Amino acid sequence: MSDIETLQAAIQSHWPGPPGEKAVRYIGHFTDCTRCGTKVVATVVGNHGTYTVSIAAGGGGVTSACSCYIGKGGYCHHCAALAHTFLRNPDSFREIQTIPREAVSGLPDLQAYLAGITLEELLAQLKAHGITQKAFAEGVGTSPQHLGAIKSAELRNHFFNDLGATKLAVLWVMEHFGKKKL
Repeated sequence: MSDIETLQAAIQSHWPGPPGEKAVRYIGHFTDCTRCGTKVVATVVGNHGTYTVSIAAGGGGVTSACSCYIGKGGYCHHCAALAHTFLRNPDSFREIQTIPREAVSGLPDLQAYLAGITLEELLAQLKAHGITQKAFAEGVGTSPQHLGAIKSAELRNHFFNDLGATKLAVLWVMEHFGKKKL
């Protein structure tokens, strides 16, 4: 099954009925629509600003999140609207190709790599290199709580200004202080 088919099946299972009244007004009104594997991300103008909305299929289910005040767990009407927008027109989502870290050879590649990986995934790789999240945070001069806040905020589509710099710091630490060099 292709990534699009996997995502469509997961969305249809998670949102089986017609969209609710609040969701209907947002269907088809998303911008910056992208798909990376089995994850879609888009923005939509809501009542209190522009929201980033995401849906991902994996592990036999769906995870979704919205940056609106009630969308943390993905149970808002913006998530439902994105689901129905994707089901109605999956070709309107620009595909983003992820690249492995080894293939990064310049700044455009770096940007694409960082966009395709979460801080949570990078911290898991760092742990596999023998460096805990707490040790990393203290080593770069931040608190473990702040690092945790950056990580969880990204998963809810809220972005700290230092997210990119934090991801770069994780990459640098893995490169220079991982198990091989300890």
